[in-house]
Amino acid sequence: MRVGITGVGAHLPEREVTTTELQDRIGRLPRGLLARLTGIERRRVAADDEYASTLGLHAARDALASAGRHPSDVDLLLFASASRDMVEPATAHILQDALGSRAHALDVTNACNSFVNGIDLARSMILAGRARRALVVTGETPSRVMRPRVSGLAEARRAFAGYTFGDAGAAVVVEPVERGGIIDVDTATHSEHWTVGGIPGGGSRHPRGEEHTYFTGDGHRLRGVFETIGAGILDRVRERTGMEYTEYARILVHQVTMPYLEKFIEVTGVPKDRLDVTVTTLGNMASATLGVQLSRTYPQLSAGDRVLFIGLGGGVSMMTMVWER
Repeated sequence: MRVGITGVGAHLPEREVTTTELQDRIGRLPRGLLARLTGIERRRVAADDEYASTLGLHAARDALASAGRHPSDVDLLLFASASRDMVEPATAHILQDALGSRAHALDVTNACNSFVNGIDLARSMILAGRARRALVVTGETPSRVMRPRVSGLAEARRAFAGYTFGDAGAAVVVEPVERGGIIDVDTATHSEHWTVGGIPGGGSRHPRGEEHTYFTGDGHRLRGVFETIGAGILDRVRERTGMEYTEYARILVHQVTMPYLEKFIEVTGVPKDRLDVTVTTLGNMASATLGVQLSRTYPQLSAGDRVLFIGLGGGVSMMTMVWER
């Protein structure tokens, strides 16, 4: 059996916040510093009454329409996101109630790799005979974990990664296909680096306290880890598939900052003309990054075109997926 992506959707909040506006709000930083260090000009930010499930719902409806399917056609619903509406219940249930479906529903979370992990899990469950058709959805609202103000450069360094974020939703329909489909998946996990960055609050370690609700991390250290493990997993993909970068119609890669992306291109040799650069105008959309890029790419693809997904996530993990339309 071949399993592939048959429908794609994405959603961006209407509100746009420039990096200049963001820096003016947080204060106590040299003017223009965030823009120079990140290469991000602006990003979308969810409204107060928009949640992770809200962004995912819009994207899910688009994906179902793209595939020519109805919510009742889905028997597996995965909300695969680093963001969620609440600790419990799973956001997948909130989404399903709004969507109108009776699918088996659950959350999948693995930082910025959540969405690609969700697609892989959906494929695996279909191959195992546990599902016929899956809807994989992400709704990312990482702007909510930005520290609102910083007291100085030391605090700004710890909070810096949070100021790269932008909000978005994305979704795909995954089901059996007659040709093409997902033809290769690989992962590399280095959990010894889990302390590099994250949101410590909300779990059993820090169940309460506003201080634990902001994203903190060491972006320089995180980039070093990805540079170390990135080339190896991409070499393995080339060996298994026999495909060079130039043979892909598109290469979708998680994007944190523009300097980070440029360093990734330098280290891996991925040609920039195969990328969809989203970080400058949409920021770091966490796990929605690849889904948004796919939605922009999807209408341009022809039957037989292949796409390489490259996911990078805190924890630390890296994931690749090769999909043929």
